[in-house]
Amino acid sequence: MHLSKGSPQSSLPVEHGVNLRALNTFGLPATATHLVRIGSDADVRRLLDHPRLGRLPKLVLGGGSNLVLTRDPPGVVLRVEVTGRRLVAEHADAWVVEFGAGESWHDCVRWTLEQGWPGLENLALIPGTAGAAPVQNIGAYGLELADRFDELDAVDLVTGRSVTLDARACAFGYRDSVFKHDGFGGLAGRSLVTRVRLRLPRPWQPVLGYLDLERRMAETGCAHPDARTIFDWVCEIRRAKLPDPALVGNAGSFFKNPVVSAEQCHDIIARDPHIVHYPLPDGRFKLAAGWLIDACGWKGKNVGRAGVYERQALVLVNRGGASGAEVVTLARAIQESVYGRFGIRLEPEPVVV
Repeated sequence: MHLSKGSPQSSLPVEHGVNLRALNTFGLPATATHLVRIGSDADVRRLLDHPRLGRLPKLVLGGGSNLVLTRDPPGVVLRVEVTGRRLVAEHADAWVVEFGAGESWHDCVRWTLEQGWPGLENLALIPGTAGAAPVQNIGAYGLELADRFDELDAVDLVTGRSVTLDARACAFGYRDSVFKHDGFGGLAGRSLVTRVRLRLPRPWQPVLGYLDLERRMAETGCAHPDARTIFDWVCEIRRAKLPDPALVGNAGSFFKNPVVSAEQCHDIIARDPHIVHYPLPDGRFKLAAGWLIDACGWKGKNVGRAGVYERQALVLVNRGGASGAEVVTLARAIQESVYGRFGIRLEPEPVVV
């Protein structure tokens, strides 16, 4: 790896031949031909003005926690490192907080609680950066980022213009947003998020409708937990179920929980009465993808050096030295197995490059 300044006009620090293994939580091997660290909107514009790199393909990289690298990415990798955490506004009904896109998401959640601004505690310990949170519309334990979203700032990777997008413009869905779609209206590969603002409602109301939290309330006898208690519970539950990416390479939940019609759900229940399912407000049902994978016998199994985590079948792991191709091969085998038994197609959460 070496660093150059490019042209005098651009004054853009560019790193060449960067090993990305430590920059993706799966620990997959890949090399960035060019890597630029983005600390501000101006850094994006300097890249776009660069006479050699400005027109190359671009891969935006945050915490690398939602990424499967199967090859060396073409063009330029943009490592988002925008920092900052602050209270933007305090209203009678909400606190509005802002995070730089390069901030650790979990650190942001903990920081808001320390400042006395609860509301994100259910989303504790989700790996990745604040800027990636709206891209994925992260969610856990009964709460989605969209439930707390106010607006975000982003830079257009074609024009270099800074824009502000509200929730409607972000088109949030289940683990989905406008940033994950190509084509007309989609912003995949076309925008880089620099700052995110969230609206934390006051007075605070706990979100406790998730089964694991209800169990914890019953076990502890704590019927009215405060935000810090919920934060601690979520951290304990996640650590018991999910591997630490610092120790075992993984990208968290690998598949989305499929949503099916009531008729489909009842048909599956008739064949498999123990299937884990959750009713949705629109009459459909969300099925537990981990249960489907486990029912097909995949928990603990390997394909090459990629495997299914022993404690949670929804998590694929790097057993040591796995390639992106091995992870994708394992994922496809699981998809085929689940479709063969249940007639349901599982959709991966991570982006495959």
